[in-house]
Amino acid sequence: MIRIAVLVSGGGTNLQALINAMQEGKFPHASIELVLSSSDTAYALERAAKAGIKTAVVRRKDYVSQDLFDLAVVTTLKDHDIDMVVLAGYLSILGPAVIQAYPERILNIHPSLIPSFCGKGFYGLKVHEEALKRGVKVTGATVHYVNEIPDGGRILIQKPVMVQDGDTPEILQKRVMEEAEWIILPEAVRMVSDALDKGERV
Repeated sequence: MIRIAVLVSGGGTNLQALINAMQEGKFPHASIELVLSSSDTAYALERAAKAGIKTAVVRRKDYVSQDLFDLAVVTTLKDHDIDMVVLAGYLSILGPAVIQAYPERILNIHPSLIPSFCGKGFYGLKVHEEALKRGVKVTGATVHYVNEIPDGGRILIQKPVMVQDGDTPEILQKRVMEEAEWIILPEAVRMVSDALDKGERV
């Protein structure tokens, strides 16, 4: 069984989509064993507790350097025998030490069709604000592997979402979550965990 850690920073809506999928048996070869948060007030921690999943908090501000923070993250993951990592609304930057500890085993969900509206500074509502400002007719979400370049890892799945007249960033954000993120993130986790269980890579 592939042991997954989900890294979070806020409300945990994508975490909830993963918990629901796991409880519905959609990850036959994987289980979420840890939810690691960059904030001790993240509601995602409550979601994890309700599902009986262990939690941990590792805050960047508690460490004097990026290297020490990365070491704390890796140590926490290794202490829980984690095989695979999923970033679900995780706002802290992971350094090379974390990425090298889990090569092609860290997934991220991004709320646009990469390479549009991605990279440093593009997260949360900002992505949808920029999409509407640019006047795109189609947006969506992307699941990709994490490497040292923000949103630069190999793409696994993308799903388009139509932009509608009268959309605000908040309305568009909700539609992208419901029509794309909550669908393709569990599917990507299934794909990668199934492959890892067989000793393969996607």
